[in-house]
Amino acid sequence: MSTTRLRFAPAPTGSLHLGSARTALFNWLAARGMGGELILRIEDTNAELTRPDLIDNIYRSLDWLQIDFDGEPVRQSERTDLYNDAVERWLADDLAYVDDGAVRFRVPSEGTTSWDDVIRGNVVFENQNIEDFVVRRADGTATFFTANAVDDFDLGITHVVRGEDLVNVTPKVIMLREALGAQGLPKFAHLPLIVNEQRKKLSKRRDDVALESYRDRGVLAKAMINYLALLGWGPSDDIEVRPIEEIIQLFRLEDVNPSAAMFDVKKLEAINGDYIRAMTHEEFADALTPWMKDQAWNSAVDPDQLTQVAPLVQERTRVLAEGPPQLDFFFLDAPEIEESAWEKVMTTAEAPLILESAKTAFATVDWDVAVLHESLRAIGESHGMKLGKAQAPVRVAVTGRLVGPPLFESIHALGREAVLERIVQAQNKLGGT
Repeated sequence: MSTTRLRFAPAPTGSLHLGSARTALFNWLAARGMGGELILRIEDTNAELTRPDLIDNIYRSLDWLQIDFDGEPVRQSERTDLYNDAVERWLADDLAYVDDGAVRFRVPSEGTTSWDDVIRGNVVFENQNIEDFVVRRADGTATFFTANAVDDFDLGITHVVRGEDLVNVTPKVIMLREALGAQGLPKFAHLPLIVNEQRKKLSKRRDDVALESYRDRGVLAKAMINYLALLGWGPSDDIEVRPIEEIIQLFRLEDVNPSAAMFDVKKLEAINGDYIRAMTHEEFADALTPWMKDQAWNSAVDPDQLTQVAPLVQERTRVLAEGPPQLDFFFLDAPEIEESAWEKVMTTAEAPLILESAKTAFATVDWDVAVLHESLRAIGESHGMKLGKAQAPVRVAVTGRLVGPPLFESIHALGREAVLERIVQAQNKLGGT
């Protein structure tokens, strides 16, 4: 059995926070990189805040991040006897006392409590500045300090990797470990805070901090894993987008930067875009399918057609949720016309002329992307217009908007009959205005 053991210990009080997800990942990277074990410990001692569905959410989120654990999950709610035994031992040794029904630990009035933090260096607390703290509440339940110290000692945890917001907890846990008779300390590594673009700590009230919200928008698991790994750590060769196997090999807790790490949504989406572009066309179409199901027009989606047209937006898609809105015109009987695009393009004097010429040409030309491109270029030239301006009325007629997938590839995928029908529909609308 490996002598290196780490743990990830979430409290099931809500959706998995981005900071907790990063902590889980760094624990996993360190454990796998050192050939050690990683334990999942659910801190569910607070019965009022703990719900089964929230525990299930933790499991689903960790599975999505592809973080695996060794052995069965440990539930603190099933370990109350261990915590009570520890408290009774401290009371018997006069290291703790009862105060208004609660049990408090006696903090030495002199000296210091310190440790060498892998990330933050030597950390020292003056004992005189630490109050006697509760180890068992008046209702008989153990506090975080007690459960944390007992579990880490009992489970043989050798490395404690957690957020820097728990630095102030550590001297109390160290005192309790010593009171349990533990020899030596685990290696502590307190990770930097994650802040938003205003350099403020991520807040549930202000920021989108739930991991599942990014999954639901279509951030790929591999991209999220890759990005979270960069929040406080970076490879020495500065190559940020890389397979997880390489990240495991390169990752070292000693290389984590103690400074706050900014969560940059745009950078996350850029990395996600890199992973999307690396997919095969078939993989991308398969990945889009769940998001297609959320569309009102989903019943019109043919899987083979989706596989054909999805690659047209693959280069410009940052998150999967952006895919369906770019593809809707392929699956509708008629495109949904953006009024702003219509007003800008179709009210010009040239628009009716371009549409009529395109209808005539498209009725007989070989249905080939290059031929379609050349036909419309020639039409524009005959009217003294460059291709970019000449294709605008055709794009609005066919797709309903001014910006979208490559036009001629889209026309080719729609087919001659559908394209001609849409041009006629646009002409009829022009005739009625």
